[in-house]
Amino acid sequence: MPTPTLTWAQLRDVKCAELEGAADGWGRSSNRADVARDRIEQQLLTGLRDTQEGEAAQAAVARLRQLGRNFQYVYTECGLLRTTLNSLAHEMRTQQRALTEALEDAAALKFTVHANGSVTYPAGGEGLVDGAPLRGGTASSGGATGLTPPSGLVAPNPHAAKAQDIADRLCGAVRSAAEIDWRYAGILRRLKAEEGLKVPASTWKDAAGDAAEVRDAAGAYLKDAIPHDASPEARRDWWAGLTQEQREEYLAVYPDQIGNLDGIPALVRDAANRDNLQLLIGKLEGRDDERSMTQLAGLREIDRQLGAAPKPGEPPMLLLGISDEGNGRAIVSYGNPDTSKNVATYVPGLNTSLDEDFAEGDLKRARDTAIGARYHDPSSAAIAWLGYDAPQIIDGFSSLAVAGDARAENGGARFSEFTAGLSATNENDDPHFTAIGHSYGSRTVGAAAQQEGGIAGVDDIVLVGSPGVGVDRAEDLGVGKDHVFVGSAENDVVTKMPSKQQVAAGAMASLSGPFIYVVGDVADQGDDDLWFGKDPASEAFGAKRFPVDDGPRFIGGGGVSIDAHSQYFDPVRDPASANSIALIAAGRSGKVKSEEYR
Repeated sequence: MPTPTLTWAQLRDVKCAELEGAADGWGRSSNRADVARDRIEQQLLTGLRDTQEGEAAQAAVARLRQLGRNFQYVYTECGLLRTTLNSLAHEMRTQQRALTEALEDAAALKFTVHANGSVTYPAGGEGLVDGAPLRGGTASSGGATGLTPPSGLVAPNPHAAKAQDIADRLCGAVRSAAEIDWRYAGILRRLKAEEGLKVPASTWKDAAGDAAEVRDAAGAYLKDAIPHDASPEARRDWWAGLTQEQREEYLAVYPDQIGNLDGIPALVRDAANRDNLQLLIGKLEGRDDERSMTQLAGLREIDRQLGAAPKPGEPPMLLLGISDEGNGRAIVSYGNPDTSKNVATYVPGLNTSLDEDFAEGDLKRARDTAIGARYHDPSSAAIAWLGYDAPQIIDGFSSLAVAGDARAENGGARFSEFTAGLSATNENDDPHFTAIGHSYGSRTVGAAAQQEGGIAGVDDIVLVGSPGVGVDRAEDLGVGKDHVFVGSAENDVVTKMPSKQQVAAGAMASLSGPFIYVVGDVADQGDDDLWFGKDPASEAFGAKRFPVDDGPRFIGGGGVSIDAHSQYFDPVRDPASANSIALIAAGRSGKVKSEEYR
C-alpha cells in the first residue's frame, strides 16, 4: 500500500453525497438491465417458443437467451458498482465524523489545528515552584513539541494530553480514510468488462471475483446487518422493513446469502439465486477437479431448465437455493410456495448430490409431484430440497449399512428451518404442508420430526423407499399416525435392510456387497426391524401404507436392478404410487387407498 497523502482538510471536504448520487445512477442502470432481462425472458422468449418452430426459431431463442444473459451481467456489474460507491461513502462518512468530532473538541478548547494535523495548545496550569502558568506547545501524532521543563518537581500543562489526544484522533481518521480510498480505488479499477456484445463464461468468472471482492469491502455496510441467527419470521420482517434501494443492493452483492436465507419471500430468493447460479458457474468454470466438474454439470442443467419455458399446464420453476457447499445444495420449487395453499417438499436420500443426475432425476420427481397435485388442487407446489449432504455410495449398496445418523440429524435441523421459512412467507390463512422423504431422506425427515416442536408447519409425512426413520411408531413423528403415509415396493432392497442388531450379532459377518440385503431378508423373515428402526411399512409402525408397484426384481433376467427403489414418483412406471403422493400433497389424503402391511 502506498504512503497516504490525504490531508485532514481534504477528508473534511469529501462530498459523500456525490458518491451516493453516482451510486444511484449505477443503480438505475442496473434496474433498467433487470427490466430488459425480464422482458426478454418473460415476454419475448415465451412468445417465440409458443408461436414459432424450426431452426430459425431455435436460433432466435439462442440469441435472445444470450442477450438476456448479457443484460443479467450488466445488472450484476452495475449493482456491484452501486454498492461499492455506497460502501465507500459509508466508510468515508465514518472517518469524517471522527475528524469533525476532533476538530470540534479543538475549537471548544481554543486549540489551533494546523494543516499538517499538529495541534497547538496555550499556556495553562501553574508551576509547583513559582506558580507561573506552564507554557503551551504543539502536539502531533508523533509526540509533543515546544518548551517543556526538562525535569524536576513540575506539573504538566493540563492542555498537553488533550491536544495529544486530538492530534492522534485527527491522524487516525486521515490514515483510515487514505486506506479506504486506496482500497476502493483498486476495486473500482477492476470493475470493468471486456469490450463487445457477448458475455462469455470467462467474463462471468471475472464477475464472480468482482462480487467476492465487493462483498469483502462492503461487510460493514451491508453484510453485518443480515440476520443469519434470527428466526425465519424475523428475517421475513427484516426484509419487509428494508427500502427498495437496500433490497436491490443486497440482491446485487449478496445473492448467495439472500437466496439461501429461510424466511425471505420465494420470488426474491429465486431472483437472487438465478444471479448466484451464474456466479457459481463462472467460479467453477475451468476447474479440473472431480467435485467442481460434477457440480458444474448439475448447475448447467439447472440453468438450462430455468431458461426453458414451462409447458402449458406445468407450474413455473423457482430456484429457492443454490450453493457449492459440501456435495452441493439446490432447492427447486415447481409452483410458488408463498401463494400455493398446498406445498410439498421432497427430501432425496442416498447418493444424492448436486450433479446432472439430481438436476434431471430428482427435479423430475418434484415436477411430477407438482403436476399431479395441481390436477387435484391447482393451488399446489412441490419442492426438491437438497439442503444437506446425503450419504454417498462408495462401495456399492454396502455403504448404506455403515451410514450413521449424523447426516440425517444435521439435515433434519436444516430441513426444519426451511419449512419454518415456508410457513413464515406463505400468504394463505391455513396452508397445508407435506414432507416427503425418500430413501435416506426419510431418515432425515424423521430426524426433523424429532426437533423441538417437530417439523414446522408440516401436516402430512410421506415415506417411500425407507430404511427406517429413527423412530418405531408413526405417532412419534409429531403429526399423528393417521397423517403418516408409507410406500414400500416389494422388490426395493433398501426397504429390507437388516437391523443394526442383526449385523452386530454377526448374522451377516461373512457377507459383503449388495447381496447382504437379499440374504438378510431371507434370514429375517417375519421381523420388522430395519437399519434405522421399525419398518415403516409394518403394522407395528402404524402408518398408512399405500399401494405401489412391486418394481423389477433385484436380480432378474437382465441382471442386477435397483429400479424398484427409484420409481415411486414416476406417473408412468408407478402410477398408483405417484397418484397417492400427489393426493397427499394436494391435501386429499382421504382419497388414498390402503395396502396391507408388510
